[in-house]
Amino acid sequence: MTPTTATPSSSALTRLRDRLLLQEDLNFLLTNRVPRLALTRFMGWFSQIENPLVRAASIAVWRACTDIDLSDAQEQRFKSLHAMFTRALKPGARPVAMDPEVLASPCDGIVGACGAVDGTRLFQAKGFPYEIGELFGDAEAARPWHGGQYVTLRLTSAMYHRFHAPHTGTVEQLRYLSGDTWNVNPIALKRIERLFCRNERAVLRMRLAGGHPIALVPVAAILVASIRLHFKDTLLHLRTLGAQPVDCAAPFTKGQEMGWFEHGSTIIVFAPKGFALAEGIAEGARIRMGQALMRLPG
Repeated sequence: MTPTTATPSSSALTRLRDRLLLQEDLNFLLTNRVPRLALTRFMGWFSQIENPLVRAASIAVWRACTDIDLSDAQEQRFKSLHAMFTRALKPGARPVAMDPEVLASPCDGIVGACGAVDGTRLFQAKGFPYEIGELFGDAEAARPWHGGQYVTLRLTSAMYHRFHAPHTGTVEQLRYLSGDTWNVNPIALKRIERLFCRNERAVLRMRLAGGHPIALVPVAAILVASIRLHFKDTLLHLRTLGAQPVDCAAPFTKGQEMGWFEHGSTIIVFAPKGFALAEGIAEGARIRMGQALMRLPG
């Protein structure tokens, strides 16, 4: 089979796109200094249009503007842009590290700030700290992770957008926190203080089979302010008001799908003292769902 090569026009478009995206002021203006909430609501509606012409045009534009790879998608034809965003993968496309001493990555992503929580403080970017209690919406609820480990995983718009259980265990509590929809790319993280604490997010508290607590904090962003969870028959989105913690008893096996973002965003993973980052987990590293993220104590 003859290898497929990019046409001169597509290569030129890619170069132009990359130059524009690397202009920090322009990138920030186009993705943040816009009516974020209104644009996000519009995108939520538009992406689900199933008209063949709208679907084909919107998918073509999205593919031209991103480096999306659909070769591992379970379906190759999508009824809408939304269906492409929330696509499932072929069986076996993401092998899961089944070692019981390993916490697996819940999603595909690019590793952002990570390491030890400094008491109650952690970072979204160098020089931009925030308080774990503010992120969780409850200082007392965040106490188990004081001095623990955290990893920030950023999902780009081209990535697989579903997230999975990092270990066998039970989701014990869900808290939804309404908020804004700032972009969560590195440019915004270097400019907007406490960005993760401002955006819409959910806090999932999970207890592993061995008794260790962990927490997953999916954070929504512009064009992506909808989080779907399999174990709650609800769509968490901008029109949902802030709520009190909801107790759960939702069991998951390691690697089992937990939910998805409508387009892509960020998940911050927290573990208590004694956990350690897995080999190769450092800022800027690319990781796939199922790869080793942290090692359990001992």
